Parts: sequence; C-alpha cells; structure tokens
Amino acid sequence: MTLSKGDFIEIEFTGKVKDGEIFDSNKKEDLEKMHEGHNHPIDAKPFVFCLGEDMFLKGVDDFLIGKPGTTKDYVIELEPEKAFGKRNPTLIQMMPLAVFKKHNMNPVPGIMFNFDGKLGKILTVSGGRVIVDFNNPLAGKNVVYQIKMIKKVDDLNEKINALNEFFFRKEIKFRVEGKKLVIEIEKQMRGFAELFKDKFKEILGLELEVKESAEKPKESQNKSQ
Repeated sequence: MTLSKGDFIEIEFTGKVKDGEIFDSNKKEDLEKMHEGHNHPIDAKPFVFCLGEDMFLKGVDDFLIGKPGTTKDYVIELEPEKAFGKRNPTLIQMMPLAVFKKHNMNPVPGIMFNFDGKLGKILTVSGGRVIVDFNNPLAGKNVVYQIKMIKKVDDLNEKINALNEFFFRKEIKFRVEGKKLVIEIEKQMRGFAELFKDKFKEILGLELEVKESAEKPKESQNKSQ
C-alpha cells in the first residue's frame, strides 16, 4: 500500500546543508554532532506526522506521498525552491540602533534576534544603523534529507499525540469518547487550543472539546518542526 495525503507515518530523519552541516535531526548520533561542544540536552524521539498537513517540509512530504508504507531508507536532495526558498533581498532591512538600545539589546554581527516572532540575523552594525537579514538561515541553500521510513501509524492515540505535539509543543492529557476528542489544557491556552477544532475534525474526524486543566503540562523539547 502506498502513502497518501492524510496518512500518519513515523520516521527517523537528518537534514543537512548539501556538503555542509546538519541543521535538524531526531537521531541521537546526529543531534550530538549538532550540539558538540555545547551543554545541550539530547532528546532523540520518534517523529510522527501527518503527510500533506504542513507538519514537515513540503518537499519531503511531496517526495514521500506515493511511496510504499513500509520500512525503507531514502536520500532526498532539495533545491531551495523545494526547501526553504530563495533568498529575498527585500528581507534585508536597516534598523536604527536606537531600537536595540531601547530594549537593552546589543546587536553584534552574526547574532540572531527574535523581532515579534520573526528571526533576524545581524549582518553589520555601523554608526547608528544596523542591517538585519530576515531570510530563513537556510534560504538559498540546497539541502539533503536522510529519511528512514519506520512505519505507517494507524493507532489513534499515536496520531492524537503527534497532533498535540505539533500544535501545542506540550504533552496534553486527552481521552476519546466516541467521535469526540476531549483535551485538558491550562486556562490561558484554552482559546488558542480551540482554534484547532477544524483541523482535528479534518484530519482525525473527531470533534474537539477543550477543558481546563489544573495541571501544568510538561513542555516538549522536540524542535523538529
């Protein structure tokens, strides 16, 4: 049986710049290479996602759809258009140094800052001007993904956990009651969680009910998406 949009699969993966460094992985040995020399916790976990739902790089999704749903290794080479896009010169912008000083930020070339949810890399600091590059750091680069297709996932609980991980980056307590999925989440996230009702219905065919939890869920360490 071949893989289709909407199928859940479990994979091991490593993404690297072609002829260059690893930038993402869920394999322990490759995570150790990424964080070599840094005191960074290594969290190698299975990665389960739904094909065609923007839970992974679209170029990888497109490659896997139509492939056998059995254990197999793939090497996928992607040009920028199929990966993280071409570099866009309009995303290189000048900002006044005063903006950084106002927020007690010290712009140094090479440093990344978060500007209202947009990551920008400092290119140059000259006088009162700072040049910031808002392109994805991998924009314009050819990348290679090594993918080990482990299995097609049919278990409903695994699918729900995968969606919770992707949408909330947290472990969420849940239960299934017939065609209804009940999740428990802290009060301040309730409104956010309810935004995904249509997605849970579309992907799993379950009506989402959100309840407030007294417990604080444990934050996920998985940064694969």
